[in-house]
Amino acid sequence: MPEIITPVIPENITVHLGAPTSNAQNVTVPFADYIKNVASSEIYPTWPENALRANIYAIISFVLNRIYTEWYPSRGYDFDITNTTQFDQAFVPDREIFENISQIVDEIFNDYVIRQGNVQPLFTTFCNGTTSTCSGLSQWGTVNLAEQGRTPFEILQNYYGNDIGIVENAPVSDNVESYPGVPLRVGDAGNNVDIIQTQLNRISQNYPAIPKITDAEGIFGVSTENAVREFQKIFNLSQTGVVDKSTWYKIKQYYNGVKGLAELSSEGISISEAAVPFTDELSEGISGIPVTTLQYYLSILAYFNGALSPVIRSGYYGPETVQAVERFQSFYNLPVTGVVDQNTWNVISQAYIDTVSALPSGYSGENAKLYPGYFLTRGMRSEDVRDLQTYIDLIGQNINEIPTLPQTGFYGEQTENAVRIFQRLFGITESGAVGPVTWATIAQQYDYFINQ
Repeated sequence: MPEIITPVIPENITVHLGAPTSNAQNVTVPFADYIKNVASSEIYPTWPENALRANIYAIISFVLNRIYTEWYPSRGYDFDITNTTQFDQAFVPDREIFENISQIVDEIFNDYVIRQGNVQPLFTTFCNGTTSTCSGLSQWGTVNLAEQGRTPFEILQNYYGNDIGIVENAPVSDNVESYPGVPLRVGDAGNNVDIIQTQLNRISQNYPAIPKITDAEGIFGVSTENAVREFQKIFNLSQTGVVDKSTWYKIKQYYNGVKGLAELSSEGISISEAAVPFTDELSEGISGIPVTTLQYYLSILAYFNGALSPVIRSGYYGPETVQAVERFQSFYNLPVTGVVDQNTWNVISQAYIDTVSALPSGYSGENAKLYPGYFLTRGMRSEDVRDLQTYIDLIGQNINEIPTLPQTGFYGEQTENAVRIFQRLFGITESGAVGPVTWATIAQQYDYFINQ
């Protein structure tokens, strides 16, 4: 089952005390306190409880939409939301909080409204319903509906449609930026690559000059690079083909725009669109290709660094892998958790790349080289591709099902087909791309045959 990226409730939220472009102060407050403040500023504590609850659901969902889409960070701002009702919702620093509103917020602060079939918090636009009206919820109108005996959910349905739902008890976590912390480029792989591919393919529907990405999901190949370059060209960014922080957030900004995520009638993000191919975080009890990749990296690093612990490439994240990760984290002054989050993975992969790059030419002798530190995919041309073809060619001379290959250095259809056949025979996910697990298995077979 693929992982589904769903919203979390942030522990804290940063509010800009003015219009987005104003030189105003930012304040960071606990999320629940922010909701209590807005609710105490927007609605009256004397209203019926069902009206209060309906309004608080709308307030929560509105701000979570801003946070989930990174509406302001994707535009270069250093805050999550403003306190101006022209753009967002009212927040008054140090104001009095009404006790009954505080109690309701404590109960439902991690519940929010969605459109059924979508994962993003609904952009629950609202207005007071007297001096201003809108296509969303009428705050004063909720009072009348509550007095008629409507439940909070029925009140919300009245304004947002019968196809809404309520997500209850969403997890609470730190509010961290979505940018992975390191630029993405050809040869990278993972969920962040898959996210960029999904977003660029959707943007290309509105901007047809951006070519469709045909690389395997989650693998940054030449077709992903071409799409990134064209996106950068259209939106006046440096045409590097690399997704740095500015490109990441520009892609996110335009993805939000073409999807209309900050509109009540949003196209929405479906469950399938929110699915990513790899486990988002590696921890004890998990198994699969990402774990095998982790174990391969840690074992190579431990071979060259006696302070680290080697681990068998089993594909299962057991106690030995936990111990190896903890040893690595301790050596590199990371929080010692035994869990591989994005930051730990960034350090592991960079340490591996640095180690391989420092090896002298011809280090492996006749044996296969270590994995070069990036995915090899169709369309690439390099000496690493030539080495790969050399290894497959020898294996093909000994295993009839695998075709022999000319050593051209270009990763074309013939090479991809041979890789797919190899992956199928050796029980590896058939992607046609060569990552750490495929490379290590090819190297193992090559070393076996060349030493016969």
